[in-house]
This record gives sequence, C-alpha cells and structure tokens, in this order.
Amino acid sequence: MNLLLVRFLLALLLSYPVISIAQERENVEETLTNDKIDSLLKRAVIAVSDRNYNHAIDILKYSRDLATGIGHTKRVGLASGTLAKLYFQLNDYEKALIENERAIALQKETKSLDLLGQSYITATQLALIKKDTTTALTYISNGIVTLENSTRDDLKAQLHTLKGDILRNSESHLDAIASYNKSIEYAKNEKSDYLKTQALTNKALSLAELGRLEETDETLMEVESLLSSNNFPSISTTLFKVKHLVAQGRGNYREANDHLTSYYQSTDQNTLSKISSVPLPTSESQELDDMVKRLEQDIEIEEDRNSRAMRLTLVLSIALCSILALLTLSLYKNNNLRAKANELLQAKNVELVIARDNAEKASMVKAQFLSTITHELRTPMYAVTGLTHLLLSENPTEDQKKHLDSLKFSGEYLLSLINNILDLNKLEANKVEVEETAFNIKKRIEDVLFALGKSARDKGNKLHIEFDPNIPTELLGDPLMISQVLINLVGNAIKFTRDGDVWVRVQKIKQGESDIKLHFEIEDNGEGISKKKQKTIFQNFTQGSVAINRKFGGTGLGLSIVKNLLDLLNSEIILESTLGKGTTFKFDLNYNLTQTAPGEVNANDIVYEIDYNALENRHILVVEDNKINQMITRKILEKNKITCETADNGEIAVEKARTEKFDLILMDIHMPGISGIEATEQIRLFDKDIPILALTAVTIDENIDEFHAVGFNDIIPKPYKVEEFFQKIYNGLKNSKVLN
Repeated sequence: MNLLLVRFLLALLLSYPVISIAQERENVEETLTNDKIDSLLKRAVIAVSDRNYNHAIDILKYSRDLATGIGHTKRVGLASGTLAKLYFQLNDYEKALIENERAIALQKETKSLDLLGQSYITATQLALIKKDTTTALTYISNGIVTLENSTRDDLKAQLHTLKGDILRNSESHLDAIASYNKSIEYAKNEKSDYLKTQALTNKALSLAELGRLEETDETLMEVESLLSSNNFPSISTTLFKVKHLVAQGRGNYREANDHLTSYYQSTDQNTLSKISSVPLPTSESQELDDMVKRLEQDIEIEEDRNSRAMRLTLVLSIALCSILALLTLSLYKNNNLRAKANELLQAKNVELVIARDNAEKASMVKAQFLSTITHELRTPMYAVTGLTHLLLSENPTEDQKKHLDSLKFSGEYLLSLINNILDLNKLEANKVEVEETAFNIKKRIEDVLFALGKSARDKGNKLHIEFDPNIPTELLGDPLMISQVLINLVGNAIKFTRDGDVWVRVQKIKQGESDIKLHFEIEDNGEGISKKKQKTIFQNFTQGSVAINRKFGGTGLGLSIVKNLLDLLNSEIILESTLGKGTTFKFDLNYNLTQTAPGEVNANDIVYEIDYNALENRHILVVEDNKINQMITRKILEKNKITCETADNGEIAVEKARTEKFDLILMDIHMPGISGIEATEQIRLFDKDIPILALTAVTIDENIDEFHAVGFNDIIPKPYKVEEFFQKIYNGLKNSKVLN
C-alpha cells in the first residue's frame, strides 16, 4: 500500500505547474514559505514511504495551513487534494470527502485542470463507496470535460474505466465495453501497462456476460501477455472470474468450478487494501531539482546517523545477550526448545486452518453449483411433464397416446436420472431410500424397450425380450430403480452395438409364499470390453477407452449408477465380455409378492382422496416468473374449473395478497427481486391463515425445515404428478378450513 501511495504523492508533486522566478523574487518571504511548503510535501512522501501515515497527515495539514496563511490558493488545493487521497486510502471517507470538496473548489478557482481531474476521480471513488452511482457518473462527466484538452491520458483512462465499471455493474455491457475501449486507447498513449490491463480485464468480464466468448478469448490472450511481464495481483484474481464465466458459457461446468475456486482462493490472498496506481503532482518552483537533491542529501545524512546508531545498538545488544546467555544458559536452552515447539505447533495450526477454510469454500462452491444446476434442469423438465399431461388430457388418438405415454415415462426417468447424477455422492453413501409399491414388471420392461426403440432402430439393432411366463404379474418393489438399471444397461448395449441384437432376459429362480427371486440378463453382440477395462468400468466417469469415448460419447456415469442402485437393492452385477463378440450383464433381485386379490386395492398403492367438486370456483394465486410454467400451471388448474391469477415476482405477489382475496397461493422460490421465501414472510405479517404452498424446482431435502419455518403449509416439488398436485392443494384448503 505504502509504495503505491508514495508514487501517488511523488507524481502529484511532479505535476504541479512551475511559477516564474521573477514572481517569486517579488516577495522573498513568500518564496521562503513556498520552499518550506514544497519541502513539507516531500517529507510527507518520506513519511508515507516509512508507513508513518499519521505523521504524513500532520505534515500535509501544516503545509496546507502555511499556504492558507500566505494566500497561495494553488498550494492549498494541492495539499487538500493530497490529504483527500490519503484519507481515502486509509478508509477515513468522511475526512476524505471534506478535503476533496475543498480541493475541487480551490482548483476550480485557480483553473488547475489536471489536479481538478484527479480530484474528480477521488470524488467518484467516494461516491461509489456510498453506492451513489448517479453522483459518481456526474463526477466522471465533469472530469472528462475538465481533462478534454489535457495531456494527462492516464487520468482520462481512469475516468473511463470507472464509468465502464458502473455500466457493467448495471448490466449495460455494450456501453461499458465502449468506455473500456476508450480507456484502453488512453492507457496505450500513456504507456501504462496497469491501466491498460485493468481496462482489458474488465472489458473481458462484460464480453463474457454478453456471451461473446470468442472476443473474450482474444481479450484474455492480450491480458495474459501483459501479466506475463507485470505483477498485478488484483487483476490476476479478476482473470479467474472471467475464465469461470467463459467455461460456464461453454457448458464446461467442471472447468468453471475450478476457476471459481481459484478466484475465491486468490481473493483471500489479496485481503489487504489496495491503492490505485494513479499519477502524482509536481512542485511549482523551477528550483525543484535542487530541492530534490537537498532532500536526498538530508535522507542520506539521516540514514548515516541511523546506521551508526543501529551499529552501536547492535554492539550493546550482542554484549548484553552474551552476558545473559552465560548467566542463564540452562534456562535459555529450555526456552529455546519450547519456542521451537510452539512455532512448529503454530505453523501446523495455520496450515490446518487454511486447509479447513479451503475445504469449506470448496464445499460451498459445490453446494451452490449443485443447487443452481438442479433448479435449471428441473424447470424445463416441469414444462415437459406438464405439457405431456395436458396433451394426454385432450383425447389423443391411440397412436398419439402411446407416444405420449412413452414421453411421460421418459420424462419421469430423466428427472430421476438428473436427481441421481446430481446426488451421486448421496447414492454412494447409501442415503437413497428404496420404495416398495406394487407394479407390473413386464410392462416396466416393455416401456423401457419402447422408449429406447428409436435409438436401437437408428443403429440397425433389434431388441428382444425373453420373459418367464411363471413370474407373477404384480410384484412389490421399487419400479423406478429397476427402470433406471434397465435403461442404463440396455442403452449401453445399444450404444456399443451396430446392426446387431440386444436381449433382455428375466427368469424366475425361486418363489416362496411372500417373495420371489428373479434373474436378469442384458446381452448384446457389439464391441465388447477388454479384460483390463472390465476392472474399472463401474467407476465414475469411466468408459472402455478414450477412443470409445470419442466414438460413442457419454459421461461414463451409467454403469456407476447401475452398480450403486444394485448395491442398494442388495444385489451384485456380474460382467461377462469378449472383445469383438459382445457383452452380458447379469444380476439377481428379490421382490415381495402382493397379497391382494385381483381388483383389490393394494395397501402400498398411493390412493388420492380428492373432492374435485369442492375445488371448483376456488381462487388461487400462482406466483411464478417463468411464463411457460405459468401457462402450464394455469391450464391444469382451469381444466378442473379453478380460477387463478398470476404474479411474475414476489413484490407483485405480496401486493396482490394484500389487496385481493385468494383461497390459496402457489409460490415459486427462485424469482427476480425478492424470493418466494421473503414474499411468504411478508405475507405472513398481515395474513397468517391463507394456505401457501411452495411450488418449486429446488432440492427440498435440506430446506424443508426452513420452508415450514417461514410460513409455508406444504411443498410441491417440480415436476410433479398431477394427482399429487391436486391432493396437496385439496389438503391445504381443507387443513386451513377453507373447505368444510
């Protein structure tokens, strides 16, 4: 910090206009005072260099008072402007504002345009501290006009960079880029690598936000070229943020996560306050060189005096330490060992704290990423499943219904797959619960083959099913898990087979009074897997080889998910494969048998008790920022004769809930402005009775307590089953005594 401030003060001194010798000779006393003021300003530079900031402030105040006493307005403005900058860098913004306003008034009076331009930069920075962007833009405009005919291109570059930053933070990226381009040109004229690199980096941020990734890459190359020969830590930190946005824009989420982690780590290493490297002022006397030489001589004399004192002090210290060492040698050794042990312990503690902090930050970044990607994936899935339900309810033809059923099945599977991929760590930790419900296993297998039929035909493959007729029609188990296992295994077989066959075989091994054991085989005559790769094929992100990955694509997660699911079902998968001949996957599963007679309702089946007649003419407020989701929810409600209104954000929802009468509110969580949680808290301040249901795509497992705490009556995760949707609406109205 002190090095940059020294540069500022020196440059400020060196930019001050020269006063004619003839004018100084008119008043010898004034000349001597001016010399003293110049000397004081230089001593302020030395004080800052020694990090004695309070002494520097005292010197500057004294020089300002001397200049005021002789009526030298320019020097008063110079001292006040310098004080303002120093106060600003020391975070004393109130004093900085007072001194800077005095400097601006005096510099306007004396028409010291370069110094006035510098003061407008300080004024802009102070306004931004208060987040007053309107005032900041006014100061920037004044500074640009003031410096219009100036040769101080460095000051112009700073003003345009500040303007670009304000525009970028308000998401006016095109205007921001225009300002950064001007700043870059001025920095080139001034040959200032720092100002040029700063403007280029901030321009890259705006380009990345606009999605102009090719231009961003070109700008990054120029920035990295400049950084290779300069050390600008804060700019290097910002560079990680730019790379994060570029990788995210290209869908490289793992690379984006790495850059974001580097950004947080680099930010922690740059916690000390940074002072802008802006030019500093000039002395106005033509005898400046002589004064500088005198100052250098004074410093050399002072350094020589200090050196002699230090040598004497050193000799005395060594003598004293020798005496003490001889008298207390035993105690010294013990203390020395203890000190070393303490130092080692402290060093280890510091390492542990750093490691802990890094782990916590990495965990936070991962959690934030998973939360965001979960919401972004589930939102379009809500549109897919919702529109499928609407189409199914509009009397489709038999062929259309068959395709829509397949689409519905695929949507449900994809939603489950999204959840499993995003929660793979949870899968591996055996925290996923296994459901038990009655289902038709043969129909499940046929649905899987129908859903994968097109991809099989596209590769010239034929799908075959060999199903043991002695297997009961209905079994008790988790239908979604067997669907996931089969889709992954059959899909894998189709992917690695061309113009071949894929067989799905299910045989009964044994059957008791209440359970049955089945044997499953998925066989293909495709590529096959080498013995070496068979050892790692079930690991995350693993495929047969790099060549196979390039040829067939995929994430390498499918077989890992299969293994984890079968582990949860207390089963083991067996792989048999020969290169060039094909692959067979085998596993056994135990299922319970249903104890109900034909036509009887099974106790494990979900029974929805909904009085749709009671829901008619109920008035519901749908709070949702996504227009497609608004339309789907509205149509589903209106098909059941429920009237509804929509609100695009939380603020509108709160106002409508205050001024209008509704029977129930469906509230999204992630919205622009205030979130659904904040909106619910505000509604509960004036209406504690209206049922509010969270209709959201966020993962609710870890947030359910928070939802209930702020006033939600229930939660409907998107996408949902329509029967479950209406069941929760019915329960919400009934529990709140809206329905009798």
